[in-house]
Amino acid sequence: MGAEPASEGDTAPVRPDEALDWNTLACYLRDRLPGAEAPLAATQFPGGHSNLTYCLCFGAQEYVLRRPPLGPVAPTAHDMTREHRVLSALWRVFPPAPRPYLLCEDPAVIGVPFYVMERRQGIVVRTAIPPEIGSDLALRRRVGEAVVDTLAALHAVDWEGAGLAGLGRPAGFVERQVRGWAERYERAKTRDIAAIRDLARWLAERIPPSPPPVLVHNDYKLDNVMLDRADPARIVAVFDWEMATLGDPLVDLGLLLCYWADRADPPARRQLVSQVTAEPGFPTRAEVLARYAARTGRDVSRIAFYETFALYKVAVVVQQIYVRYHRGQTQDARFATFEDRVVGLAEAALEVAERSGLQGGAS
Repeated sequence: MGAEPASEGDTAPVRPDEALDWNTLACYLRDRLPGAEAPLAATQFPGGHSNLTYCLCFGAQEYVLRRPPLGPVAPTAHDMTREHRVLSALWRVFPPAPRPYLLCEDPAVIGVPFYVMERRQGIVVRTAIPPEIGSDLALRRRVGEAVVDTLAALHAVDWEGAGLAGLGRPAGFVERQVRGWAERYERAKTRDIAAIRDLARWLAERIPPSPPPVLVHNDYKLDNVMLDRADPARIVAVFDWEMATLGDPLVDLGLLLCYWADRADPPARRQLVSQVTAEPGFPTRAEVLARYAARTGRDVSRIAFYETFALYKVAVVVQQIYVRYHRGQTQDARFATFEDRVVGLAEAALEVAERSGLQGGAS
C-alpha cells in the first residue's frame, strides 16, 4: 500500500531521498483522520528549504503533513509539537492560520515527530506573477497591501486570550535573537566570512528598545502566504509557523522588507530574492513600511536595524541548509551553491546597515 505519485499544480513528485514510510503512515492515519481510508497518494511542496511539507491525498480528501528536515537539526529548531500548538490555538482567532488535525510524536511511524493539518487551496507567488494576477497593476498593488494588512492583523491578535501566553519570553527578545543567531552560524560554519562577523558585531551594538510584545510569525513573506484564486487580493492562508513566538513585531516587518524586492535595489541584492514585487504595480519597500506604520501606529524609525537583522538571519538559515548538503545529509542539488548566497546576503545586510546611519546603543 505504498503512496502512488499524485500531481497537483503547486506540488511536485516526492524527492527520492525525502520519501516517507508510506505504508506505515497510511496505516497510522487510517483511523485517525476523516477520509483516510482510501489509498494514499503523496506529493511534495517544492518551496520549503527547511521543514519538509507533503500533500497527502486520500482520493478526494487532502491533508498536509509537516516534518523536520533530514539529518541533525539545531537545538530547539524544527519543533513540530510547538508548531502544532501554535496552530491549534491560532486558527480559531486568525482565519489565515490552517487548522491542525493531528500531532504524532511516536518515532515508530516515520522516524520523527510530525503533524497533519488542513489543505488550503489558492495561489502561492514565488518567482513569477501568476496568471490570476497578470498585468493588472491595481490588483498587484492590492495584493501587496493585503500582505501588509494581514501582518498587521496578526500583530493585533490577543495572544493571551488565545492561550499562547507561555509561548515565549518577550523580555529581552531581540537581544536573545541576535545572540542566538550568531551561535547558530558558528555551529553551521564551513568557512570564515568577514561580513558575517561584522554584522554580528554591528547588531549586538545597536539592540533597540522593543515595543509591547505581539505574536510574531518570524518568517512572514510573500511566498508564505496563499492568495484566493478568485480574488488574489484576499489572503486565505499563512504558512510555516515553526518559529512563531512572542516578541517584537518589527522583527516580522524587517523580514518582510528583507524579502520585498524593490525596483531601486542595486544589482547585487536583486540576485538574492525573487523579483516579483519589483515589478510595476506592487508597492515599493518604502510604501510597505508606511502602510504597516499607518495600520498599526507603531514607530518604525529604526527599521533599518530590523531589515539588517533579517538579512543576517536569512544568511544564517542558508548556511544551515548548506552545511547539511556539505556534510552529505541531503542530496538536494538546489543547495550546492548556497554558500555563495550566504556571502551575498551578508554583503547586502552590511549595505543596509551602513546606509542607515544608526549609531551604537538604543538611542
